Amino acid sequence: MLTTVNCMPDHPSIWGSGTAGRLGGAYDFAVEHEWLARPAGIALWGTDTRLLYDSISMVGELPDGSAVLDVPCGGGVALRGLRPGQNVRYVAADLSTEMLARARGRGAALGRDDIEFLEADIERMPLGDNEFDLCVSFNGLHCLPNPPAAVREIARCVKPGGRLVGDSVVRGAGFRQDLAIGFLRRAGVFGVGGTIEELRDWLTDAGLRIDRIQRSGALAHFTATAT
Repeated sequence: MLTTVNCMPDHPSIWGSGTAGRLGGAYDFAVEHEWLARPAGIALWGTDTRLLYDSISMVGELPDGSAVLDVPCGGGVALRGLRPGQNVRYVAADLSTEMLARARGRGAALGRDDIEFLEADIERMPLGDNEFDLCVSFNGLHCLPNPPAAVREIARCVKPGGRLVGDSVVRGAGFRQDLAIGFLRRAGVFGVGGTIEELRDWLTDAGLRIDRIQRSGALAHFTATAT
């Protein structure tokens, strides 16, 4: 079943059009092709993108009957983590209708007609408390206007003992990376962002226990458990 629910946002989509839309399309293409993502990740962020794909593989480890929230889902890169025939509830949520359209296309290419697509503000998602066993949030927190509020809302939706797995671009990795962050903020692609220390605070202040936080270049990869 393919479902879309609309939740009126307080802020516009960052990926809708213009420079931001073009950069979003370029990112979406690169991240779907590992052979391109790896050199691009090294060149731009000094990061090893294999860590991203390793984290995505956690989706496929879930037993049948589990529930997954992917937010912001972007173009649907995390859908690649689903095992063929894996029977889980998968909700892909994003504020951008353009990114949701790309994610739908990705789901269709994988032969998945059971993904729920949700257009919603990440700070006020129309989802119940303690509803998901796993939330994945890849390459999205640095794009948001209020990352701490977004993490709190994600944590609300995760069951006790459930996990949040994701990554975020962080400041402080080096002059070149911070320069790129500044450019992307001016282009309207990135939001306020934060340092790795601030990312730790976002997670712990949301009531999550940090199991792993690892910086690779300007990308911080994390796994946290809801308590």
